[in-house]
Amino acid sequence: MRKGLIHIYTGEGKGKTTAAVGLAVRAKSRGLRVLFVQFMKTGGKGGETDLLRELSIDVRLYTEIKSPLFYPDTDMGVMREKAQRYLEEVLSDARGYDLVIIDEFNNLVRTGIIPEAAAVDYMERFPLDRELVLTGRGATEEMIRRADYVTYMKNIKHPHNRGMPAREGIEF
Repeated sequence: MRKGLIHIYTGEGKGKTTAAVGLAVRAKSRGLRVLFVQFMKTGGKGGETDLLRELSIDVRLYTEIKSPLFYPDTDMGVMREKAQRYLEEVLSDARGYDLVIIDEFNNLVRTGIIPEAAAVDYMERFPLDRELVLTGRGATEEMIRRADYVTYMKNIKHPHNRGMPAREGIEF
């Protein structure tokens, strides 16, 4: 019987990373060893990753993996190679943690940086006794089928839709 389970936080609404950060803090507060991995974000100072580090949570930021949706000149071959290498490193190190969160993993699939088959294979190869959280828009039906927990964030109403800019400490 599998002890660790796979969680997916996906959907078009806000809060996927925030939910994952909350789970990381909860796990750490209970003495679990946590690795928080993040792709496709700037990793700027003052974000939630600074707090995670203050809490002695291991954080890896792979900021050079860029979304071709926002960076159309991105060399997809280079992105695929780097993403695969980084994911294999995380997989290799997973036994040293109780909980591994890979923020924006689903977006790697959505943008074509990794194929769906590779994502599903990754989920299947992840150690059965470790908890895995995958966030980001674009989780596929097959990924969802193989996960144990799935949370779909749906944007019903957001101030951004009325022209309000993102607020530091709330949206970022």
